[in-house]
Amino acid sequence: MEESNSKPANAERKQNRLGQEKSPYLLQHSYNPVDWYPWGEEAFEKARSEDKPVFLSIGYSTCYWCHVMEREIFENTAIAEMMNRLVVSIKVDREERPDIDRIYMTALQGMTGSGGWPMSLFLLPDRKPFFAGTYFPPESRAGMMGFPEILKRVCDVWINDRLTVLKNCEYMYRFLVESSTPHGKAHPLSEKTVVSGFEQVKKFYDPLYGGFSDAPKFPQAAVILFLFRYYKKSGDESALTMALTTLQKMARGGMYDQIGGGFHRYSTDERWHVPHFEKMLYDQAQLILAYLEAFQMTRDPFYKKIAYKTLEYVRRVLMDSGGGFYCAEDAESSLSSAHPIPKEEGAFYTWTKKEIDSLLAGKELRAAELIYGLPQAGETPTGEWNGKFILTGALSMQEIARMMGETESKLETLAEGIKQKIFAAREKRVKPACDDKVLLSWNGLMVSAFVRASQVLGDKSYLEDAKKTCTFIQSTFIDPQTRHVLRRYRAGEVKYDAQLADYACYIQGILDVYEASFEIDWLQKAVELTGDQISLFYDEENGGFYNTSGLDSTIMIRSKEMLDGAEPNAHAVAIMNLLRLSNMTGRADFLARALKSIELLSEHLEKNPFYSMQFLIDADYYLSDPVRIVFAVPGEEFDLKEMLSKVHSMFLPYKVLLLADQSKGQEYINKSDPSFRYYKSIGGKPAVYICKNQICELPASNAEEIHEILERHASKRIHGSSSVRESLKQE
Repeated sequence: MEESNSKPANAERKQNRLGQEKSPYLLQHSYNPVDWYPWGEEAFEKARSEDKPVFLSIGYSTCYWCHVMEREIFENTAIAEMMNRLVVSIKVDREERPDIDRIYMTALQGMTGSGGWPMSLFLLPDRKPFFAGTYFPPESRAGMMGFPEILKRVCDVWINDRLTVLKNCEYMYRFLVESSTPHGKAHPLSEKTVVSGFEQVKKFYDPLYGGFSDAPKFPQAAVILFLFRYYKKSGDESALTMALTTLQKMARGGMYDQIGGGFHRYSTDERWHVPHFEKMLYDQAQLILAYLEAFQMTRDPFYKKIAYKTLEYVRRVLMDSGGGFYCAEDAESSLSSAHPIPKEEGAFYTWTKKEIDSLLAGKELRAAELIYGLPQAGETPTGEWNGKFILTGALSMQEIARMMGETESKLETLAEGIKQKIFAAREKRVKPACDDKVLLSWNGLMVSAFVRASQVLGDKSYLEDAKKTCTFIQSTFIDPQTRHVLRRYRAGEVKYDAQLADYACYIQGILDVYEASFEIDWLQKAVELTGDQISLFYDEENGGFYNTSGLDSTIMIRSKEMLDGAEPNAHAVAIMNLLRLSNMTGRADFLARALKSIELLSEHLEKNPFYSMQFLIDADYYLSDPVRIVFAVPGEEFDLKEMLSKVHSMFLPYKVLLLADQSKGQEYINKSDPSFRYYKSIGGKPAVYICKNQICELPASNAEEIHEILERHASKRIHGSSSVRESLKQE
């Protein structure tokens, strides 16, 4: 990975302190006339010695409005001079430092009722916030106060009414402490909590366009995954309908890149047509899993195709040759290489009708108009942005084939040729900037997605890519002697202590690699790192995991994540890892910590199930008595492909896979689970043991027997789910 630093054409401008950083976001601001500091004690010491408030600006490199605020505010020499005179300015990349971002986002939401980036806050030199907002314009307009006016007012209050500032800071600090950890009495889990969560999802669901909110609409993959699990367990068709409709609408709208694959960040409208154009690695990882599970549930090739195209986008654009995955692609780009400024949001992805007409003619043009929702004379476009068109896929191939009098197979061939022509033309455009940081947590998520793809799609190359990423992580992020783990790699530098998300998502990834490869070293690494994670982040007294280790003195509050966000909730991922590992290794201590952590959140889950879907999946996993599938073979040379293919063709979300092969792998698991020694091959041939709640079926010897046993387990629904729903309605 090569370092990119977009130095302005005016070479006379000096770099500020951010020029020494590796973050693409911080480097974007390294030629601002603002006297920026990176987060650290130096900046706070300056604020104390000069008795100034701190201005904290938090964003990320692919954030469109962060770019706008930089151009309008931080590149403005007059405003920058005011900032340098009145405040100490700190710039933070939220992706590098989610620990900082989390605290101040909570403060922003507490002060304003909403959040977003860029995040703009004023702090005491002791880091307590007293004023917060997001984007501010260069001058007051449309009821929004301009940044210079805000700066003057904040500093006036700082000088003339310091007591009020201090009181507000103490109030906000108490709010942050109160918000940092779940409250309420822990009590045992029940199926009622899971059903209550489903009922709340139904209330938020949009039956017309799918999704679970009005505009803007976010993917919310955790809700989709929960619905699949709920349907599998309860048989409630409405759960499946909500999940599949949402996936269909997303993939047929402009939020999905119809030409290059992959998903944009979110939709600005309720129909999924007009996206916010950046593409984030964590969204790709979560949505790949959702579409793969949809394919397992339905065997509909549509979902398989979307997963495949998204995987190929990630390989083509976000995967480094060394094995790491980059963070994101920008929302905006230049209209031409000859004129790099100004940049325009969506410039890479949108089209004029004239541009399409220049590429296609005749039957191809007519087909493209139908396939991508392009308007014909007198028609209103389905997706429009700044006078250009966003290509959508509202109609199915079956519908278009009927309209054109073609067979579906011929139309598919025609459509692929059209797509390649448009793709080739688009590749000649100036591409959006790529944030080429490699974050451990996000790479762990993508490892899981690639492993699942290898299993569901039957393509071993995805597993090889996942293993390559894990090998890169092991050699780059983790000290082989101390197992000290770091978070971010870029341009040869690895930096920042790993946080809970990094441990949890990477452990999840290597557990998935073990289940796909049966290479015992990955399971052993997962167990070792889980022990380290417990030492650093687990609350032995109350249960649950903190997001941070508490070793960084500049982070004033340790919090436990309770709500879902755009990224998977690391707290919930950590708990799921414990549940899986307890079932794999027989470790009762892992199960005890997982259960204590879920029960800590029981009251929160009852009150806010929709906003904590990851935890609800954890609870459902525990309540479902997951299946343990052990493949016992007499040696290393036996082919399990057919048996494994049968397992992976089925939607079995609550299972673990293990190999008993009389080798070091079996010896390793035997140490924590002595019963594992009884899983043995029969008559020199593989035997498959399918166990639930420590009770095993008679061993299966072929794929058909495996399928029969698993189908029997899968057919057992929630007992009394309808009566639970009725009791909830009465309450």
